[in-house]
Amino acid sequence: METNIQNKLEEDSYRILEGQLRECYGRVIYTHKTHEKCADLLFRKHSTIKIWQIVLSALTTGGFVSSFLGSGNIGATIGVVISTVLLVLNAYTKNYDLGELAQKHKKAANDIWLIREKYLSLLTDLAIGKKPLNILQDERDKLLAELHSAYTGSPSTDYAAYKKAQEALKKNEDMTFSDEEIDAFLPKELKRKD
Repeated sequence: METNIQNKLEEDSYRILEGQLRECYGRVIYTHKTHEKCADLLFRKHSTIKIWQIVLSALTTGGFVSSFLGSGNIGATIGVVISTVLLVLNAYTKNYDLGELAQKHKKAANDIWLIREKYLSLLTDLAIGKKPLNILQDERDKLLAELHSAYTGSPSTDYAAYKKAQEALKKNEDMTFSDEEIDAFLPKELKRKD
């Protein structure tokens, strides 16, 4: 009777640990994907700003050259207005380096990717049932410390990136593969279907 109670308590402990690990795994997946989306959005914005800087520089030069060649006040006025817009854009990029921020998000995503894969491996180990509960708990605690370190060193994400991540994960199923898709990458001996 006492053995049955002990077995039931142990089963409950494994189930509770699995629930916690699944929750952490889900959050890590979202965080990883959100950092990826932040990096993508910032790289795109950075690229657009760089293009506008080139265009505005060319227009400013054109305005002043046309003024110099005799277009008078109109060319000079256009040159001044465009030059002012370019100055504002340059000041913005001086104080807010989108390229560097995008790189930080990319690094955070890479760091969190490894932790995500470790959570998946830990869930797999738990499902196999060969590791004792205390070993699994130690590995969980180490992962929490790694995750804390990764979060501490990473920039904050934003709502737009979160929505893009949510769409990628739920609608586009970025983290989901069919057996056929996985089989396409594996040698014949490891395929599930013939």
